[in-house]
Amino acid sequence: MCPYLRARVGAVSTQSWVNPYLAIEVLNHLAHGTSAPDALEAVLVRDKRKDLRQIGVVDNQGRATAWSGKSCTQWFGHIVDQHFTVQGNMLVGEPTIAAMAASFRDSEHLHLAERILLTLEAGQAAGGDKRGRQSASLKVFDAEEYALWDLRVDEHPHPVAELRRVYTIASLQLKPFVDGMPKKGEVTDSLPESVVRMLLMPPPNRPGGGGSVP
Repeated sequence: MCPYLRARVGAVSTQSWVNPYLAIEVLNHLAHGTSAPDALEAVLVRDKRKDLRQIGVVDNQGRATAWSGKSCTQWFGHIVDQHFTVQGNMLVGEPTIAAMAASFRDSEHLHLAERILLTLEAGQAAGGDKRGRQSASLKVFDAEEYALWDLRVDEHPHPVAELRRVYTIASLQLKPFVDGMPKKGEVTDSLPESVVRMLLMPPPNRPGGGGSVP
């Protein structure tokens, strides 16, 4: 219910007492060329309970903005920088988002999925959600209309650590499959033979292992 992304348009996370239509409408504005700050301002003015909302937006030009309503549950806050925003509520404190922002800045040399996962790990190590742990997700779009990465862990005592495990296996098994999928405007004959051979194996026998056999 929180992250909404559109290829070549932007990314939005609607948080706190979530209003999904804020994210959907922001993406519609971004798709028509509106900047992230102007898009967020345009949708918040129509939300009668914006004091309960938290939202972060990054557009396809790297312009970022965020909002944290005054009635969000403590601790809450956000950090906005070029190309990213990090925000949270019901956190143990400000060090959580400070650690996340520092991690994202320091990992600029890595690809985006790895940077986001490192950022989640930094936030968890700095305390995370004051209520405990339950879920984590990673979603990245590139040039295609479908996601390059779309991983999530629900109902787990250590979701960020489990997301790292899943990501490691997906890097070896799922990512090659996604890379071989049809691209917009192109006609492909088939998947690479190496990917086909791998996917015909039982999951535990593939690179990285995981899964199970009948």
